[in-house]
Amino acid sequence: MSEMIPAWVNGELTPVEKLEAHQKGLRHKAISVFVMDGDRVLIQRRALGKYHTPGYWANTCCTHPRFDEASEDCARRRLEEELGITGLTLDFRETVEYRADVGNGLIEHEVVDIYVAPAGPDLKMDLNPDEVMDAKWIAMDDLARETRENPDAYTPWLQIYLEKHSDAIFGTLSPA
Repeated sequence: MSEMIPAWVNGELTPVEKLEAHQKGLRHKAISVFVMDGDRVLIQRRALGKYHTPGYWANTCCTHPRFDEASEDCARRRLEEELGITGLTLDFRETVEYRADVGNGLIEHEVVDIYVAPAGPDLKMDLNPDEVMDAKWIAMDDLARETRENPDAYTPWLQIYLEKHSDAIFGTLSPA
């Protein structure tokens, strides 16, 4: 795994190998996308081959930009690479920072640019099995309830977004 991502080392943004950033818990850049159809959000179940949180449900798409890659370009690239989704209008919502243990001694300490994209229920997808094992639409209230009732099925960052940043991400659609 030799993907280089932007991380802060000694206060300076530096290219760092992605696995190293997670092993050391380095603060690094990331993006998250929520594709919405009214009050429903498209979530994905991470492929079993992922090196952390395999098989967990997450938001539509999340990743790390390449060093010197713009966040919105990264969001578009990964929507297509992971889910085969193209042509959506991305709406930047906010930048959030969180730190979470994702298992196996790995830490996500991310500074995340969050985007929301409207789509319809007939959205065309072509799931990349190396990245995504399933995807489904779920009502926001149902997702909030399920993450509370069965937290071990959902990524830590999705739970953080719903618990701490829901109003900024979803506005009036924020779950109860």
